[in-house]
Amino acid sequence: MTTSAAVPAGPEGAITRDDTVTDGLVEANQRYAAAFTDPGMDARPVLHVAVVACMDARLDLHAALGLELGDCHTIRNAGGVVTDDVIRSLTISQRALGTRSVVLIHHTGCGLESLTEEFRVELEMEVGQRPAWAVESFRDVDQDVRQSMQRVRTSPFLLHTDDVRGFVFDVRTGLLREIDPA
Repeated sequence: MTTSAAVPAGPEGAITRDDTVTDGLVEANQRYAAAFTDPGMDARPVLHVAVVACMDARLDLHAALGLELGDCHTIRNAGGVVTDDVIRSLTISQRALGTRSVVLIHHTGCGLESLTEEFRVELEMEVGQRPAWAVESFRDVDQDVRQSMQRVRTSPFLLHTDDVRGFVFDVRTGLLREIDPA
């Protein structure tokens, strides 16, 4: 659903039939801001950890990991794949904001398992330009976690590569399964 799509009416305080999803989010922010108090936090994560995870809406990372506001940096993208932009964010997280640990989280039933690089060709056919970025699709989630760990561990831009661990989150049980990097 796009941010301009109309959504059905719901319980009090929910998005109405004439509102867009974005309108509802802005209204929710106004309610949030009305009760908001500045927590007085620094931008540096309390736990000195950065979590890289898939953008999948089924992953509530803070709840799943027992995290509170201010505990970590959270970097999310399709698949939780370590791309150049993730390295960029991790580099800033480490060098400017003091993180030392990296946790990578992929998950079962990821949409990238059903895509291929042919997706880029299809986009080119549709819009007349092939995207510069790779889809980063994969067939084996465990192997993709290993590849992502390796990309972090070998990046010349990162200061702290000794505490990099990778996991697969099971969307049916909520459990993490650690992946051996070997």
